[in-house]
Amino acid sequence: MATVTFTSDASKNGCSAQAETRTSPLYFEDLEPGQSWTSPSRPISLEDVRSFSELTGDFDPLHSGDDSEESEAMALSSPFGRPVAHGLLGLSVLAGLSTEYPRAATLALVGVTDWQFENPIFFGEIVHVVTEVETVAPHGRRAGRITWLRKLISSDGRLLQQGRFITLVASKRRKPASQSNDGKHVPPRQPR
Repeated sequence: MATVTFTSDASKNGCSAQAETRTSPLYFEDLEPGQSWTSPSRPISLEDVRSFSELTGDFDPLHSGDDSEESEAMALSSPFGRPVAHGLLGLSVLAGLSTEYPRAATLALVGVTDWQFENPIFFGEIVHVVTEVETVAPHGRRAGRITWLRKLISSDGRLLQQGRFITLVASKRRKPASQSNDGKHVPPRQPR
């Protein structure tokens, strides 16, 4: 199992990040089960939570972080004892951090499965993503179907979220239209 970690003192939008030196993306043929990558770290700020509330319309007091009596009472009476970030904000941050770690020639996201919200994300929490290739399989003439296990982890090592993303990743060796994955002849498509 190969593990590649990218870290730097560079800062962009609160992220500790360094652009990968690889100029071309990873293709289907470059990926194999067991490979893993660790993203740079990024804080989940109160401003991130407020922006996500504005974007989605989810103004549940549990996520507000404002100083109103209602929000404070809600947070104190919750199982967490304080405001927490939206679970889907965590999933969205994970998706963003995963786009470069690894940088794959992704054609489409086709599924998210087995998603688990393991622990709350508190305001100010610093998170990173660990991505591992679980399975690879040919998919048509131009792509492979990749199942990635992705984990959102806090700086103190708590597992916050985990699940699988299924994507189509471009192939370096695109097969002629007349050939399928098993080598049999396939008649070309007729225009509509």
